[in-house]
Amino acid sequence: MSALPAPPARLRYGFGTNGFAHHRLDDVLTVLADLGYDSVGLTLDHGHLDPFAADLPRRVDQLASRIDRLGLAVMVETGAPYLLDPWRGHVPTLMCAPGSERRLDLLARAVRIAAELGAPAVQLASGPAPEGVPEEEAWKRLAAGCEEVLEIADEHGVALGFEPEPYMFVDTVQRVLDLRHRLGDPDLFGVTLDIGHAHCVEEAPLLDCVALAAPHLVNVQIEDMRRGVHRHLELGTGEIDFPPVLAALKASGYHGPVSVEIQGASLNAPEVARRSLEFLKAAEPH
Repeated sequence: MSALPAPPARLRYGFGTNGFAHHRLDDVLTVLADLGYDSVGLTLDHGHLDPFAADLPRRVDQLASRIDRLGLAVMVETGAPYLLDPWRGHVPTLMCAPGSERRLDLLARAVRIAAELGAPAVQLASGPAPEGVPEEEAWKRLAAGCEEVLEIADEHGVALGFEPEPYMFVDTVQRVLDLRHRLGDPDLFGVTLDIGHAHCVEEAPLLDCVALAAPHLVNVQIEDMRRGVHRHLELGTGEIDFPPVLAALKASGYHGPVSVEIQGASLNAPEVARRSLEFLKAAEPH
């Protein structure tokens, strides 16, 4: 019987660019590297790296060189709410008819960008189910869209990290695993676990959610939160007990980034990022 992999000596911490909305992307990377972060959660959006920019190949090439020089890993995120529709957040989705082709295009672009940047995975989420669409039909549409994205991901060797989001169609870890099963349990279809989201909406205890997601984890996001209130809070200002969570992630053998996700940090982003890293290092069991 082969030995289980040893837990990492320490977790690898990142910070999401959506918490630096008022900074140029190059400045975000510089701040994070100077603070001692290991990685960056890159949300594709008009303000940092617009996946629909006419000069996208040049920008991606420059970004790849920059993160390599700084020694940062990168995870590609697709959660920008108004990138596809200026009026309604997170739409169209893979469940929309018409409109799903726009989401597919975005996700295909994200996979190709991830491959160019050396990112191991792309985060995606379901968004809300269209009004009037029966649940089983929504599942079928979502699975069909994910199958198309998986074909592209397989071509590029990039995993998909599906994130359960509060109050969206897929809002729990179990529903992500149900979707994975509908797809035939492909190796490249994993879980993005957001610790705050799990505390916010899951019926199961938070550590049980970590254990359920652990075999398929490709990405972890972290922030504080209060039960039933989907608001990303600075670490230590909500209800989550972080040392057991970080211990569970280490014990699971997860080796990817644990990326702080505080969209409201932008007005004081460097200081929030500094405090967040100090908090996580102090809370991580050694």
